[in-house]
Order: sequence, then structure tokens, then C-alpha cells
Amino acid sequence: MTNLELQLRKNNVFPRGQGNLLPIFVKKGINSELWDEDGKRYIDFGAGIAVVNTGHTHPKVTAAVQKQVANFSHTCIMVTPYKVAIELAEKIIEKAPIKDPKLIFVTTGAEAVENAIKIARAATNRPGVIAFNGGFHGRTNMCMGLTGKVAPYKNGYGPFPNDIYHAPFPIDYHGISTEDSLKHIDNIFKVSIEAEQIAAIIIEPVQGEGGFYEAPEGFLQSLRTICDKHGILLIVDEIQTGFGRTGSFFACEHHQVEPDLLTMAKGLAGGYPLAAVVGKTEIMDKPLPGGLGGTYAGSPVSCAAALAALTVIEEEGLVSKANVIGDTIAEKLRQLQKQYPNLIGNVRNSGAMVACELINNGDVDCPNPELTKDMVTEAGKNGLILLSCGTRGNVIRVLTPLTIEQHILEEGLDIFEKTFLSLVGN
Repeated sequence: MTNLELQLRKNNVFPRGQGNLLPIFVKKGINSELWDEDGKRYIDFGAGIAVVNTGHTHPKVTAAVQKQVANFSHTCIMVTPYKVAIELAEKIIEKAPIKDPKLIFVTTGAEAVENAIKIARAATNRPGVIAFNGGFHGRTNMCMGLTGKVAPYKNGYGPFPNDIYHAPFPIDYHGISTEDSLKHIDNIFKVSIEAEQIAAIIIEPVQGEGGFYEAPEGFLQSLRTICDKHGILLIVDEIQTGFGRTGSFFACEHHQVEPDLLTMAKGLAGGYPLAAVVGKTEIMDKPLPGGLGGTYAGSPVSCAAALAALTVIEEEGLVSKANVIGDTIAEKLRQLQKQYPNLIGNVRNSGAMVACELINNGDVDCPNPELTKDMVTEAGKNGLILLSCGTRGNVIRVLTPLTIEQHILEEGLDIFEKTFLSLVGN
């Protein structure tokens, strides 16, 4: 069965709202490489959107899954729980940058965010939530309300929940300072809702879908101060940034800030569906028994995979390796930026979260989504999986597995450069 045949079959059974970026149907994956149904090889610079930090089919993750499946695949953690979930919870709590924490397991990142908001409201008896422009928190109704990007996530899906307020995310490159953002939050308290009715402020320490913008130094600490002053909970969304991706286990560690609640998913379980909310015990214990959970929450298969993935992260030094990978990619992109400053406006990275912003005529206010789209498409044809992001659709994001071999990383960067040069006429 060819890619083309499968694409036609997919179009007959899947709606356009759940499309695919590239007409590539994967048959096999090993570490940072993929092979499609036509037998073509690809270097994966997307990692399933930061999911397979430990690479595709890591032997230790695969072995852990096979062992668990041979015993049982599901009982429901809220009915008859199992040891592997307790072991994983203890392991995550050791890593969490929160004192005296507890956690719940769920299945997806959106579920984690939904539950974090539920817990915050239960703990504070307040309705309001502040999120940020450009933030992405998921596709469920509450999460769409929190997300600060309309197309394609919010078009036609309203109304969204009440009591959600958005502030600008500070991005120096776009002329939005920390002071601008903090003033806007203060203005929300003055004109929209009193601070004492805000349950939580939720923020990604590095915006994912919004464009890989990192919160400036001191900004999360300022939010912590605001939250402490008004009895607001600080929720840090680490769904894309967690598990070594930014060169620390969790990105908020760079900012030396302790969240009240922290959401995680993606890189947690080596490619298997698992998410969690970690928070201070006094907060996590506020919801009534039965108020938190889900039928598939804490799948034993996913928990086994996650335990193995965490072991791989530790044994293979992937947290520090993320910095090496990120610096290597960013250096290559900056070399291109020097040659083409009119097209590459900004290169940035937080560990192995790397982005380059494509523009027209060297003008930050003239995004180039056309070149961005062409880069993703042509790179795919050339054997490289790339992703785009950004509220203006003009950011190329690079998310390699943290286990990528150096020679394959360099090969992928060569494909990136050749693809770019072919599109700009050189």
C-alpha cells in the first residue's frame, strides 16, 4: 500500500479538521529515523511534537511495554490500581520542582490542563483564570478558551467558558516588554475582574505552538509575586517543555520558580499516551473523592513506558544533551541568518527547542508564512520532517529526539540548508 493510496483512503474516512501536515504514512521508526510505506527514509526533526524525547522504539521502552502487556493492559486505576503507577508517581515527584507534592495521572495534555483548572478553582473557590496571547493549552472547550490563538484552534467553536482573560506574552523581538505584560495584568484587575476572584494564572515557560518564545528572565518570578500577593495559584504548563527538552528537567527550573500546579504530557512516556498534574499537597487534596480521574487515566502500559523513559533520560544524560543538540542546531541556523538577514529574522532556542522566524525584507512586522509552509513541504520531499508554529504561521520549529545521533543531526541540518537555499534561489 503506497502513501498516495493511503492518503486517498484517509480522506474518505477522516474529516478535514483532522488533516495531516505531510502525505507520509509511517511504517517504521528507529530512534531519529522514520521509513514510510513507500520505503523512503526520513530524519525526524519533529519527534511527534516533542513526544519521543527518547527516540522511536527505544529498546528499554519497548521491553517495558511488552512486559506490562503480557501481564495486563487495563483495570482502571480508580477501581483496582497497580504498582507501576505508584512507582512512576514516586519517580515524578522526586523530579518535580514543587515541595510536598502529589499528582494525578490522566491521558492527554488537554486533560491535564482541564484538571489543573478544576483543581485551582476547587482550592480557591474562585472562577477567574488569566492566560497569555499565543499560548496553546489544548483543543477541548476549556483549553480552547485558554489558548491565545484563533486560527485554526478556535474558529467556529465558541462560545468558550467565561472568566478567562488574556494578557500579552512578553516578547522583546516583537516589542512587548515584561513591563507591558505586567501592566496589562494589573489592568485586568482594574477593569475586568478583581484579583481576589482569579483562581490561577497559567503560562508556558516557553510557548510551544505560539512560536517557541521563552519567558524573559524574571517574568515568572514577577508572576509568582503577583500570585502570592493575591492568593492566586500559578500553573506552569510544561506539556511541551518537560522531560529534559529545554536543558533542564522542567523549564521552570531555569527561572527558579516553584509553581503551585504543573502540567505534563508529551515526553513523559516515550510515545505512549500519558499526562499528569503535579501540585502542592494542600491544593491537590481540595477536590472531593471522585472529582478527579478518568477511565484510561494512568494506563499501566503507559506507566511502564514512562518508567523506562525516565530511566533512559537519566542513564543517557539527555537533559544535558538537549543543550548540545540545541546549540548545534541554532549555530547552523544563525549561519544561514547571517547570509539571509532579510529572510531569517530571529533564531532562538531553549535547549533542544529551536526556532527560526521567517520574514520579508528584514522586517519583523512582515512575516513570511509562505516560505515557512514551503520549507515544511519541501523538506518532507527531501527526507526531513519539520514543523511550523507561531501565531503568524512564520516560525520553523525543530524538535529532534534527544537521543539523535550526531551524524544524523548533521545530515538533517544539511537537508535543511539545501532545502532553504533551493527555495530562495541559490
